[in-house]
Amino acid sequence: MRPQYRLLICSVATAALSGTFIQPVSAAPWVKGFVVGAYEYAFRYGGRPDFTRGSEIEPGVDCPHGSTVFFSNDAQTKIAVARQKWRSQQEVDWITKPPGLDQIRLQALARRRIWNRAIAYRAYKRGIETYVNPWAADDPGQPQVTGRIGDGFNLDGNIGANDFVSPDGEKGIDNALYRAWGCDAPWRGNGNATLDMRANDKMQEGLYTMVIRVSGNQDPMNDGDATVEIGYSPDKIVKDARGGIAADYSYRILTSTQYTKLKAKIKNGVVETEQVEHLHTPRIAWFYDQTGDANFSKGKIRLNMAANGLSATGLIGGYRNWRDLYAENTFAQDGGQQGIREHEDHVSLYYALRRNADGMYNQKTGKFDGISTVYRIKASSAYVVDPDKAMDVPKLAQEEDRKGAFEAIRANTILGIETRVPQPVPPGTSEAGVPTMEEYVVDLPSKDFFLKILDRPHYPGEDENGNPPWTEAFRRSMPQKPPLQKPKQEADAGCAAASATP
Repeated sequence: MRPQYRLLICSVATAALSGTFIQPVSAAPWVKGFVVGAYEYAFRYGGRPDFTRGSEIEPGVDCPHGSTVFFSNDAQTKIAVARQKWRSQQEVDWITKPPGLDQIRLQALARRRIWNRAIAYRAYKRGIETYVNPWAADDPGQPQVTGRIGDGFNLDGNIGANDFVSPDGEKGIDNALYRAWGCDAPWRGNGNATLDMRANDKMQEGLYTMVIRVSGNQDPMNDGDATVEIGYSPDKIVKDARGGIAADYSYRILTSTQYTKLKAKIKNGVVETEQVEHLHTPRIAWFYDQTGDANFSKGKIRLNMAANGLSATGLIGGYRNWRDLYAENTFAQDGGQQGIREHEDHVSLYYALRRNADGMYNQKTGKFDGISTVYRIKASSAYVVDPDKAMDVPKLAQEEDRKGAFEAIRANTILGIETRVPQPVPPGTSEAGVPTMEEYVVDLPSKDFFLKILDRPHYPGEDENGNPPWTEAFRRSMPQKPPLQKPKQEADAGCAAASATP
C-alpha cells in the first residue's frame, strides 16, 4: 500500500504545479502491518542516561535507593538465611561460606548451588519449598518505585492518589506493576536491563513472533473507523545485515489463540483502540515453557505509527493476574537460580505484587486478583497476512515435557497461595534442583554436611543416591571433573572440619 500512497501524493503535487484542479479521491481500504522487535515491561528509568552498569546500585528519581541487591554477595545471602530461626548458627555460617570451597575446581558453581538449595527453603519450618509457597516465608522487603511519572493508561477511569502521571501530563495512569517491580535489578536499566535484553534476544532468535495489523477505509494517519489486530505468528523474525529487524517481510497472523481484534481511531498517526474485556497477545518469555497467552483484562493498545510507515512504537496495557506474572518470572528456570544470578528475591516480588494489586476484584475473597500492567513495544513494517489454512500455535514436541512441568508448578503455586496449604515441587521441574547441587559439590570436603542439612524434594523411583528417574540423562551428560590435588595435611584438615556436627 505504501507505494500507492506515495504515488497519490506525487500526482496531487504535479497537478497543483500545472494549475489543474483535481477532485479529492474517495476513501479506499488500506492496511499496514508490523512485526514486533522489542517487547518489554513499560518501566521508566530514572538514573543517569550514561549509566552502563558500572556499579550494582544505580539510584534515580524513580528508585532513590537503587535496585535490589538480594544474594549479590555472601553478606546479603547470610541475611536471607539467618531469617530462619530454626537454622543453627553453624548452618548460617557454613552456608554463607562453605568450608573447603577453595580446595575444589568449580568453586563459584558449587557455592551458587549450595546457596540455591538453601534459599529455596526459607519458610516458617523445614521442608516447605519457598518459591512454590512464597506466602510461607517472611517478606524480605522489595524497594518500590517512588516517582510519580509512569507510562500507561487510565484503565479504571479514575484518578487515584497512587496513580502515575504520564510523560505528556495525563493523570490517573494505572501501572502498578511498575511501582511493584520497577526497582528490581534485572528489569531496571536504560536499554540494558538484563531480563529485557534476554527476552528480546530470544524473541528475535525465533522463540516466538508477534505481529500487528492495522486497517481502515480513510487516511492511514487519520481514520475514525480503523481496526487493529494483534497476535502470534508462526514465522520467525527476519533480521537485516546489521542485526536489526528487516522491513517489509511477510508474516502470517494466527487468529486462533493469542489473538485479539479491536476497533480503533487514528489521529495524526496515533492509534487508540477500544478497551476490551479480554486482550489476548503472546506473553514475554525467554524459554519455551513461559510462552503462551498474556490475557489482559480491560485491555487496550496505543500505537504511534511513523509517518513513513516503516516503524511503530506503542503500549499494550490492562490488568493481568498477578499470580501468573509471579509464576512466569520465577519458574523460567527456578527461583533460587534466578535470584542468585539476577540479585532478586521472588518472595519479595510476590509480596510486592500482592500489596499493589489493583484490578480484577474478586467478590469471593474481597481482594484484587489483577495488577495493572503495561508492556512497551517497538515494531518494524511488515506484510501481515492470513495463513492459507486455519492453524493453531505450533508446539515444540521436544519441549512439551518442560512446558507441562511449568504448568504443573504454576498450578501448585496458585493452589498454595489460595489455600495456605504448603504444596510440593512437581516432578520434572528445575525447581527441584536435583542432582545439580550434588554433582557440583562432589569434591567439596564439607559436602556431607550440606547433603544432610539442606532440604530437597523426594520422588518415587529415586536411585540409591536419591536421584529421581528423570535425572539419569542429566547425570550422564555431566563431565567428570577430578578434584584439585592439595597437600595431604590441608585435605585432612578440610575433612575434619566437614565431620563436625551441626
